[in-house]
Amino acid sequence: MITLEMVKQRAEIDAKRNGYHLTPDLELLNTLLEGLKKNEERYGYPSCPCRMATGYFEIDRDIICPCDYRDPDVLEYGLCYCSLFIDVKEMEGTEIKPIPERRPFEKQLRAIELFSKLAKDETSIQPSDVKMVETSRKFWYCKQCGYVIFREDPPYICPICRAKRELFAQIITDK
Repeated sequence: MITLEMVKQRAEIDAKRNGYHLTPDLELLNTLLEGLKKNEERYGYPSCPCRMATGYFEIDRDIICPCDYRDPDVLEYGLCYCSLFIDVKEMEGTEIKPIPERRPFEKQLRAIELFSKLAKDETSIQPSDVKMVETSRKFWYCKQCGYVIFREDPPYICPICRAKRELFAQIITDK
């Protein structure tokens, strides 16, 4: 059974490892942690509580907390889209402003389409309802530590060694 304390500890460990802090707003923090807990119980993974998840891991992979968009948001704005993770140095004396959604519209649209079908049919979504599209994902590796990832673009920061995006190179494979 997943507890709120487990979710909080996981978020704190990740924040510390990446040089971030959790939001000091305790009411917001508890709301976000409860959302992560509920989504993990519902889907089997802690999808971001401020974005629409489908329950399909492949579609939701980019919004599993910490989402793919956290690091660029924190680097640019001092906090992530939902404000769970913050960079205290960046935030000191700075007015908090809305952060634009970085999740591609196509991914948002797929989630909406699946929920729309579910609402109309009042049945569960079947695997055949999930349309997989040809991917533009590539293999990327970190030249500093060797970490490998499969996605459209390299991460902004290596989750293992904290190397910047510029230290990632594409792995070319034969078809």
